[in-house]
Amino acid sequence: MFLSSAYQFLEHLKGVRQASSHTVRNYAIDLNAFKTFIESQWHDGKEPGELPEKIHHERSEASRDKSKDELLPIEKIDRQLLRTFLANLHKADVNKRTIARRVASLRSFFRFVQGKGWILSNPTEDLESPKVEKRIPVSLEYEQVKRLFEQPDTSSLLGMRDRVIMELLYSSGLRVSELVSLNRADIDFEEQLIKLRGKGKKERLVPITEDATTWLKTYLEHPERYLDVDGHSKQRDDEAVFLNRHGTRLSARSVDRNFDRYLTASGLAGKVTPHTIRHTIATHWLENGMDLKTIQALLGHSSLSTTTIYTKVSPKLKKEVYDKTHPRAK
Repeated sequence: MFLSSAYQFLEHLKGVRQASSHTVRNYAIDLNAFKTFIESQWHDGKEPGELPEKIHHERSEASRDKSKDELLPIEKIDRQLLRTFLANLHKADVNKRTIARRVASLRSFFRFVQGKGWILSNPTEDLESPKVEKRIPVSLEYEQVKRLFEQPDTSSLLGMRDRVIMELLYSSGLRVSELVSLNRADIDFEEQLIKLRGKGKKERLVPITEDATTWLKTYLEHPERYLDVDGHSKQRDDEAVFLNRHGTRLSARSVDRNFDRYLTASGLAGKVTPHTIRHTIATHWLENGMDLKTIQALLGHSSLSTTTIYTKVSPKLKKEVYDKTHPRAK
């Protein structure tokens, strides 16, 4: 059955492939989009309560209600049905990037199902995905970075926390998910190194600047961290580095929400996000002579082609290439 297979696939992503919760949630979103479509094709007119519940990325296969699984037999899903699904997405003017992700998710899912022997042939074979142009990341000028860093009120513990987050993002090009999962045991203050758990739970060691080290140490040793004062609760998670106002581990969503306020205050609101700082430091490293292989290792990119996008970001590098190659610029 489609639903049982979907839940076992999500459990495979979490348990075997060690995918992040964000990745698993995105797969669940894509599978739910397809589930809604096949229900409309096979059971048009049924009330929502008569259909199986939505696929939830945090629910286990063992704990869910399986009483309506028979409504969605996976063996009935063929290539023509998938093509109709894609045609409907195009007709609804769904973003090409979203459609490409839906296709990739369904390919992974049906490869898993076929590997288990639950279907004889894979209906996603030869399924065409829309071509999506690679987005060129947004990068900030150093003066803009400094203006952003001036926004948090470091006289408060929460403001200091947010400044430390900015320092670490710019110091070492962390992903927000890597930052919020940091534990005290991951920090080597003497060597100025931190251990990160990146995509696929791959671990890597990255250096941090002296400034970032000082800010981080000050935050971790701040006396208010252990008190119920100034609108926040004392530390309730002994391992986590970054805490929310309740004293428990800070979430990636909270980082995004806090940044919105600082970005607005600094005049940088718009297309800039916390992830922009990762793009920014990668661009600045490149501009200052760091080689691509080192940047790849620091950022935790599995492919060098992902890192080379930064050669297209920097106006400074573009100008250097222009000056070197334009006949009239010599």
